[in-house]
This record gives sequence, C-alpha cells and structure tokens, in this order.
Amino acid sequence: MTREKFEDVAEEVFEGLPKLFGEKIDNVHITVEDYPSEEIMHQVHVSKTTLLGLYQGTPLTHRGTWYGTSPTTPDKISLYQANIEAVCHNDEEVAERIREVLLHELGHYFGMSESEIRNAMKNFK
Repeated sequence: MTREKFEDVAEEVFEGLPKLFGEKIDNVHITVEDYPSEEIMHQVHVSKTTLLGLYQGTPLTHRGTWYGTSPTTPDKISLYQANIEAVCHNDEEVAERIREVLLHELGHYFGMSESEIRNAMKNFK
C-alpha cells in the first residue's frame, strides 16, 4: 500500500470516530513511519519489526488544570506501516489493522489500560 493510501485510511478511521470521542481528542498528531526509531525501541524494549503503533503523550486522565497553560507539544500516535503490512496479506487486512492499531492507541490517549482497550475493542468490531 502506498504511504498516501495508508495515511488516507488512518484519516478515514479518525474521522469516522463516534462524535462523542472525536470531540474530546485535542492536541494529538498522528504520524506514519516505516519502523520505530532506535530510541523508541530502546524505551519500550521491542524489536524493530514487532511494534505496530505507539502513543506518546499525557493521557486525558492525567491532565490537570495545569495542562495547556504553557506551550504544550502535541501528543503523538505513530503507526508503523512496514510492521503493519508485514502481518497482513492484502490491502483490506492492512486497512483493518490500521483501524485496530489507531483505536488501540487512542484508547491509551483516553487513559485506558491494555485490558480496558481489549474489552472496548470488542465493541468496535
């Protein structure tokens, strides 16, 4: 899948979020990269090819009244295209995996734990 198509799919997923969630998302930048950087691999203790996505930032549940009172860098969700494509057989599977990974990382943005995200994902299938 081309990078442009990959990004288009991610944008469609984001724009298709239920209004209740979409309205609460603020100051998040979504990027597409082929692989995680050496720094990221070291921080999260993963190999170059195993990480499909990553949320970096301050979850909503941890933002106090201080948040945003000074310049605040955006939270970041990274989608790793080469890794996502490696676990899929066709573009349809890639699109579904983009959806799963983006929703998973947005769960972290909302402050959800891994188990809470897994349970919530059952409702989005």
